Amino acid sequence: MKDKLYAYLDREEIRRIICSKHDHPKHILGPHKVKDGILIQAYFPGADKCDVLIRGQNRQPMEKVADGFFAVLLTMSEIFKYRFLVNYGDGHMVRYRDAYAFPTTIETEEIRKFQAGIHYEIYKVLGAHPMTVQGVRGVRFAVWAPRAVRVSVVGDFNQWDGRRHPMQRLEGDIHELFIPELKEGEIYKYEIKHRNGAIVLKSDPYGTYMQMRPDNASVIFNVDKCHKWQDKNWMAKRKKMAGKEKPEFIYEVHLAGFMRPDEVVEKTEDGSEVIVKPAGFYNYRELAKQITKYVLDMGYTHVELMPIMEHPLDASWGYQVTGYYAPTSRYGTPEDFMYFVDYLHQHDIGVILDWVPAHFPKDQNGLARFDGEPLYEDPNPQRGEHPHWGTLIFDYGRKEVSNFLIANALYWVEQYHIDGLRMDAVASMLYLDYGRNYGEWTPNMYGQNENLEAIEFLKHLNSMMKKRNPDVTMIAEESTAFPKVTGAVEDNGLGFDYKWNMGWMNDFLRYMSMDPLFRKYAYNELLFSMIYAYSEQYILVLSHDEVVHGKGSMIQKMPGEYKDKFANLRLAYGYMVCHPGRKLLFMGQDFAQFSEFTEEKSLEWFMLKYDMHKKMQDYMRDLLHLYREYPALYALDNDPQGFEWINCIMPEESMVVLMRRSEKKEETLLAVCNFTPVVRQDFKIGVPFKGKYKEIFNSDAVKYGGDGNVNPRMKQSRAEEWDGKENSIKITVPPLGVSIFKCTPLEPAKKRK
Repeated sequence: MKDKLYAYLDREEIRRIICSKHDHPKHILGPHKVKDGILIQAYFPGADKCDVLIRGQNRQPMEKVADGFFAVLLTMSEIFKYRFLVNYGDGHMVRYRDAYAFPTTIETEEIRKFQAGIHYEIYKVLGAHPMTVQGVRGVRFAVWAPRAVRVSVVGDFNQWDGRRHPMQRLEGDIHELFIPELKEGEIYKYEIKHRNGAIVLKSDPYGTYMQMRPDNASVIFNVDKCHKWQDKNWMAKRKKMAGKEKPEFIYEVHLAGFMRPDEVVEKTEDGSEVIVKPAGFYNYRELAKQITKYVLDMGYTHVELMPIMEHPLDASWGYQVTGYYAPTSRYGTPEDFMYFVDYLHQHDIGVILDWVPAHFPKDQNGLARFDGEPLYEDPNPQRGEHPHWGTLIFDYGRKEVSNFLIANALYWVEQYHIDGLRMDAVASMLYLDYGRNYGEWTPNMYGQNENLEAIEFLKHLNSMMKKRNPDVTMIAEESTAFPKVTGAVEDNGLGFDYKWNMGWMNDFLRYMSMDPLFRKYAYNELLFSMIYAYSEQYILVLSHDEVVHGKGSMIQKMPGEYKDKFANLRLAYGYMVCHPGRKLLFMGQDFAQFSEFTEEKSLEWFMLKYDMHKKMQDYMRDLLHLYREYPALYALDNDPQGFEWINCIMPEESMVVLMRRSEKKEETLLAVCNFTPVVRQDFKIGVPFKGKYKEIFNSDAVKYGGDGNVNPRMKQSRAEEWDGKENSIKITVPPLGVSIFKCTPLEPAKKRK
């Protein structure tokens, strides 16, 4: 029998297994039917002896044919279930099921869809998935690595020894292995052998959970059945409201920077308190309750989270992702994050995620040179790397890479019930010369600077998102004049729902930072955004980007003495609400935090002990509720009929008068904005129609920290032509303030055509 056994052994195959160069280990390892029975071969590096246990009783010793390599020929006609009993010496014996006795569970059709870039649930195939195969519980691992010589699964369960679990290469260069009796919670990586002989450890690109930084192993976690969702009402409401005009005022949040536990507070020599060091993070579940309480109180409609995908560096704020499918473990598990989303939904708060498909970092455990050569990144160095950011650019033209990203976007929406994705740095994706000098970039096939593959990727992504999840919002942070960003894909647009209005933000902040004395010379910067306001569907943003890196917080940007700064900021937010477009405001700016944002500590909540900051928060709360209560401020955001300048030719006074409309005439609002510190009494303004005009909001109210230059009594219009209107009223215009009037027509309201 021994002679027959050795006759079946392939020494070259055994050598490749022992030298860790085999990418089809099932050709030799595991059970195989042969002429004389069942041949079983196994490799256990460092083992002295190995037996095959049949039905737990029958024990058949295996022949040690090389160091750690064992084989046995059994005179049986059918392959059967068995275990190995491995003796490592000194009485250390371990039982294993044979990982190479199980068939592949990945269908050829799934691989081919992935190769074509159209497997929109590829995350259910690749990655680590607990499952039952032939009645045995375990975990199936699968990873795409075309140019790897060999890929192995390594972890504590096999002493991080890549020789123990080499994976089977399938069609499409997917490496797969089912490891029996492995359980959730185990950490793992892929050990990849390069063509040059180098061996590296990589986190799972499709891993659903990762270790807390600085460790970076993937963690086996089944996201499919870990949470019982309770947001049925929200999801039904979201579906019902899809495509309808509704108020959207987004609160942008960095989870660690929102609130941190057990902060160390020290007193300076002058007795003031300074936060020195935060200790750890709150869990997603704790943050859900804290954020929900604040958002409900203030009146925001949505929360936008800066990237929560796993990332190694806190200071990157999540924009350098190494785990695209894993919510960061800083705040808990994937189930905890599902609870976070679910909790906000149960309180009628939408959740938008910041998503980063534009670039990824060079961390060795991540996607960079994943199989030893450029795989996820473009191999052309003039297209594959951001010169300013030091990060790599995805190869959007490679089907498997675009599939990775499109499936990832769908994953967050469909597995985590996310309501929208804000796509970071879209401009850097659209242009081949972004951040590059002459001679540092390669034109496309037409000799132009557009990245045709990235454009096609965006269209593909947005079209599939709308097909599968039509009630999900797709938002582009795009800072150029690229046409039709929010245009329909069918009309050669990119297919986004909204675009961040970076032009308005830059012009408006530059205008507001000026001394009021000089604003008259920059009057056009206040007005210019309305020239292009309807070219796209916009969100007006005052985001985290504007309160970091020495730019100063919003309150710091405002000119003047202490009180004037607050008046200017109230005016800025008031004008923002009156301007067409959805709104976004970064955390801490609604109570005028003086310090810039930093991820190293909480918001300066202690500032609310001071009167002006508390009044600023009260002002924003009332402004948000005003925005949500009056449809004129949002209902026709994307329709020119929803906005009209009453007077925008007052540069000397630095004032504007504007009107916002809805479909109902009686919901019309009139707003007067004064960007100088001058009170104007009995100031005449034209009004849209004969009627009564009641001031419903004034930023100079004493309760907000102003001087009380308000209009307490209702104004009856007079038939005196002014500002091109047949009727007018006289009002008190607050200094550095905004005054909003509700317009009630006296004649019967006629339905607008």
